[in-house]
Order: sequence, then C-alpha cells, then structure tokens
Amino acid sequence: MLLCCDIVSNSHWNQLHYRSMESDYQTRWEVLPAAPAEYLSTTDLHPLIAQLLYNHGVKISEIEPFLAADRRLAGNPFLLSDMAQAVSRIYKALLAGERIAIYGDFDVDGITATASLAEGLSWLGGKVTLYIPDRLQEGHGLRLPAIEKLRDQGIDLIITVDCGVTSLAEAKQAREIGIDMIITDHHMPLETLPQAIAVIDPKRKDSGYPFRDLAGVGVAFKLLQALFHKDSREKSLMGFLDLVALGTVTDVVPLVGENRYLVKEGLKVLNNTTRVGLQEMVRLARLELGKLDTESISWVLGPRLNTASRMDHAATSYRLLTTNSLEEAQQLAAKLEEKNAERQRLTSGVLNKVKEKLTTKMHLPLLMEGDESYPVGVIGLVAGKLVDEFCKPAIVINLGSELCRGSARSIPQFNVAAALEQCQDLLTTFGGHPMAAGFVAACQNLGELEERLMSSAANQLSHLDLRPKLLIDAEVPLSVFAGDIFSLIQQLEPFGQSNPRPTFLTRKVEVVERRNFGNQNKYLELRLKQGDITWRAVSFDAQRAQEESPSYIDIVYKVEKNFWGGEEVLDLNLLDFTHS
Repeated sequence: MLLCCDIVSNSHWNQLHYRSMESDYQTRWEVLPAAPAEYLSTTDLHPLIAQLLYNHGVKISEIEPFLAADRRLAGNPFLLSDMAQAVSRIYKALLAGERIAIYGDFDVDGITATASLAEGLSWLGGKVTLYIPDRLQEGHGLRLPAIEKLRDQGIDLIITVDCGVTSLAEAKQAREIGIDMIITDHHMPLETLPQAIAVIDPKRKDSGYPFRDLAGVGVAFKLLQALFHKDSREKSLMGFLDLVALGTVTDVVPLVGENRYLVKEGLKVLNNTTRVGLQEMVRLARLELGKLDTESISWVLGPRLNTASRMDHAATSYRLLTTNSLEEAQQLAAKLEEKNAERQRLTSGVLNKVKEKLTTKMHLPLLMEGDESYPVGVIGLVAGKLVDEFCKPAIVINLGSELCRGSARSIPQFNVAAALEQCQDLLTTFGGHPMAAGFVAACQNLGELEERLMSSAANQLSHLDLRPKLLIDAEVPLSVFAGDIFSLIQQLEPFGQSNPRPTFLTRKVEVVERRNFGNQNKYLELRLKQGDITWRAVSFDAQRAQEESPSYIDIVYKVEKNFWGGEEVLDLNLLDFTHS
C-alpha cells in the first residue's frame, strides 16, 4: 500500500530544516523516516496512522494490542520477583493483627501509591500507619530516624512504595532493630539488593516480569492485585486506577506496554471519580470531569498535587485524595490552588537568578549552579526548565551550612543517575532515573563532584549537536485533517512519554490574520490558510509572539481539540515556524 496523495512524497522525509533565528540554540527540524512499504502494506490502517505507529516503534505484531490497550497488556503480578514472599508476610501480619506502616515517597507517584495501598489493606482489615517524609527536611528514600520512630509506635512491618530499593544501610538497620520490611519500588536497583523480606521492583535483573517501566503506584497496584488474587473484591481494585493514572502520568514513565492499559482505564475512572478532593481540584482548575486526558494530568492536576511537598508537606495532597468530607476537600483544594500559584512565582524568580549566574558558563557541557537562597522545593523544576531551554543536563543545588541538596534533570544522551552513581563516594545519598535524579552531599565535596560530572558530560556529549530538535512525524498538507483522520489519531491515546502526541510539518501556509493575546500579549494567534481550508493556530512561545509574521510560513505543530463557544473545534498548537 502506497502513502495516499494527502501525504507528501518520500523526497522530504529525511530533510533537516533549521529555524532561521539569531540564537545559539536554533531549533532543528527533523522529519522521521518513512515507514517501509512492507510495514504499510501489512495493515489495513490509514497510511498516516501506520506511519505514526512505525515512528513510535510499534512492531507489526504489536499494532492490534497497542491500539486496543486492553487487559492483555497487564502482567501476572506473581511474575514480579519476591511477590509471593510479600503476600505471605502481609497475610501473616493481617492474621496476627500486627501494625503495618506504609512508607511512601512525597511526590504524586508516592502519595497515590500510598493512598492505594492504604485503602486496599484497610479492606483486608489491616491496621495501617502512614509515613510520608518531608521533602525539605528528609529528602527521598528511607531514613533511620523515621524507621526508629515507627518502631517506637509499635510497627512490626514496613512496606515502602516508590522508594527504598537503593536504601541498603537503612534496610539493614531496620532488620537489626527487629522490623520486617517489604520494599516496592520502580527505580533502578544497585548491584546489591536491600536486606528485606521482599524487594519488588520490575527493574531487578532477575525479574521475570514482562514490563519494566511501571511507576511506583503501578508496582503498588500489582501488590494489591496479588493480595486480592481470587478474592471476590478483586474487580473492585479497578476503582484505584484513577490514582494509578495520576501517579503514572505525573512521574513521566513511558506510556507504552502495561502503562497504556493502566492509564487508559484510569482515565475512565478519573473522569467519573467519586473522590470529592479530586472533584474540587478539577473544579478550581477550571477543568471538566469527562474531558480529562493525560495532558490535564501533566500540566494541571499533577503540578498541583506536587505543590504540597514542594511548598509545605505532601500530607495535604494525600488528604485531598482520600477525604470523604466535602468541606475538607474544598479547603484542601483551595490551599493547593494558592500554593501552586506561589510555587509558579517562586520558580520563575529562581530561574531568572540561575540563568543570570550561568551567563559565563553556557559553553560548558553541563549546567551546574548552587546558592543558599534556592528553595529545595523548586530546584528540580528550575533544572528541568534549563534543560528545556538549553538542551543540556542541568543541576541546581541548595547550599546548606554543611550539606547541600541537588536536583538534576538531563537529556536522553546523558544518564544522570548513572553519572551520580559513579560519584557515590562523594554523596551522602542519591537516586533517581536516567533523566531525573537527586542527591545530598557534603558541601566540601561539591568542587570535586562538579569536576567529575563535567568530565563525564564532556566525554559523552562533546561530539553531539545538542541544539534543540523537533522530531516531526510526517510532512502533510492541512487538507489531510479535513476528514476523520483526527479521530483515527486519537486511537493512539493515551499520549505521553514514549508515545507523544504526533507532530506535523506543513509548508507554504498563508498567514491571513494575526493577533497577540494573553497577559502582556505574550501569546500569538494566527489564522492560516492553505487551499480552501483556514485554521486557527496558537503559539505560546513569548519570543515568537514578538516577531513579525511573513505572508507565507512553514509550520511545525500538533493538532488539538478545544472548546470554543460550547463547540468542539480543532486547532493547531504551533511549536515553531519559519519563512517559506
């Protein structure tokens, strides 16, 4: 099957196009290669849909289950290493009336995992205590003072969620003071596993589980499935999938494999959620139940839930997710809304300070900057914005009198978690993912740490072109969207990490109207015409909003559904454009 006439011929597929801007970080446009004829001819799908699947690495044999995103993608929880031991120990605790503590991380993944497991164990009659550490005072991972505090409260068993797999010393000390521990986590283990009754992590080298990329809340959900195996209430666990979707999407794990199934079903639950806290948060954020998608989580709900731990304590978000009181839900949602606005202002201020101090260091392969005035709660957000703007790994550090806390964000070409592991002799604690990690270190070690990380980044990145790059799925005329192609594209949902919303390139589009809008007119709206079709297009790039628009432009964009005047319309979200 050949590509239909609406899709531009293969001569353009491998072109690289550079935006003509006076900047050291000009964005490259790279159109992905055309799918082989064999791939296109094997499926009855519209050729553009087949091209998108090929771009996302979906093999021919995987197309049907990928699109269905049904239960076939879910793995047997007992294939996770140590699952049987965990279930046995938990049921022993339940039968003996032992007190169980859930030790959860403070981000959205951690609090949704904590809430899911706490509610599930309560269904089984468990006596559950919660412990969510303070981001600012304790940081990620297990802490011995917290373990000792739980022991003094009469806790017999600790179950971790979204943390613990690298906490070797703390797990050993817990065993020594007589506390059993079950660790559930999804971070990369070290060569040695913690001493615990069970260590459940799909990234274990000896794991037989078919999918490695579950979020922490996904692993907690698998533990619940194992606990309720053949229980009459097993189907009721599907009610936790709103929490699973929130944690999975916010933690930016790949939305492929089992995560597609969990998030797809989770969005259905979320859009009909009975959790009054979520209902109130959706209302205050001016969203609408029934119309929530992964982007609603990524850009609106997730950041608000994360704000609690960044500005205060994660307990606020946990209570919002679990309260049955409408009055309390209204108070908590309002508090998060207020804190989120404060967090946005704080992040913007710190980002400006960091960029000013980095002015003379922009030539370096890794951006690293620290100050005692940088709040721990926003340094990760600032590092992420630096990566987005400059396409380099970035580390932002809060300097204390003796210890400093750093938050790192990276690019696909540099595994920052592995780089930190190579420097673990300089670190008090560390952990994370290839593109997001954190650490605590003695301030006196910062100089050597920076030297080693800079050397590692130079060795791995010096030969690469790190200018920002836009990967384009297909070059098409605007007329391709006149039919039902957008509805067909929606079959690829849920969109997210490793399965992004498709990006398109259209050349020689006429600009028939332009206007600026938004606060200080920093956004740009264009009316674009090609042939007989006119589209509304919006750019949220403040710099582009100030530039003049030529009569004809080439555009890179995503097609999105919006609601105007109560009607559903399709708009173009402009990512970039240049003179035709």
